[in-house]
Amino acid sequence: MPNLPDPILIAIPVFVALIVAEMIYARLTGHARFEPGDTAASLIMGMGNVVSGVALGFIALAWFTFIERFALFDIGWAWWAFAVCFVLDDFVYYWSHRFAHTVRWWWADHVVHHSSQHYNLTTALRQPWLNPLTLKFIFFGSWLVLLGFPVAMVAFVGALNLVYQFWIHTETVPRLPRWIEYVMNTPSHHRVHHATNPVYLDRNYAGVFIVWDRLFGTFQKELDDEKCRYGIVKNLGTDNPLTICFHEWVGIVKDVRGAKSVREALGYWLGPPGWSPDGSRDSSKIIKAKWAERQAALNGAGGTAEPEAAAPAPQPAE
Repeated sequence: MPNLPDPILIAIPVFVALIVAEMIYARLTGHARFEPGDTAASLIMGMGNVVSGVALGFIALAWFTFIERFALFDIGWAWWAFAVCFVLDDFVYYWSHRFAHTVRWWWADHVVHHSSQHYNLTTALRQPWLNPLTLKFIFFGSWLVLLGFPVAMVAFVGALNLVYQFWIHTETVPRLPRWIEYVMNTPSHHRVHHATNPVYLDRNYAGVFIVWDRLFGTFQKELDDEKCRYGIVKNLGTDNPLTICFHEWVGIVKDVRGAKSVREALGYWLGPPGWSPDGSRDSSKIIKAKWAERQAALNGAGGTAEPEAAAPAPQPAE
């Protein structure tokens, strides 16, 4: 087995340099936005994520080591295996990310990353602290290991995927040439993903290759006449890291405790964010439906299609 470096550790000095450069650019031009409390919260969440990864990472590692013995093939360390593993890892990431927006248990973890109302490179570092405890790695991280890719290779390409995603968290980069925008995830595409505008909700889940969203009907182009509004549907109104980290978990506990049946409890736990038994809360599906009705009324038609949005959005985003 080759001695693989940690791409994230190597990239940290580059991350720091790019953040400083973006801050200077923001101060000189006003074309990027930073707020001290928000920036500090993002950095604290990032540091907490590193600590929790060290403290809890053994859970996923133990699982992958255990299931490796059941692999269908012994793919080994051929050069082409890295390329194939990287592409397949991004395919799995797409579905993992999509379900993180459609299952409240996993959204409670992922919402941390979406909680900032600003969009700059520090937002990329705003990461959750309890990810291994959600057990999402069992459902999505196992496939490549079971196919026969070495655990270390899977971890390496997964880290490369995360390194790539750092630079797309910015407003300073406009749209890139069309062929790049068609294939790759870019700042323009990811701005859409972080936006709360109804037309943008539940779109652009890709990590590296935006082709997955184009294939599976979740692609949405950034529109010139629809400026992105960032955050979550009900913004927190605080930069307190503990609130950012735990608010949705607390919400789940309160809702489940107040459930009147097992079905309601399961709905609050595993249903889409915003789900309620009587439909009184606004899930993203309801928000998008109301928006479509308003658009239809404004245009005097029976319904309007969302620009560049192929299929109906998966149900949730808080």
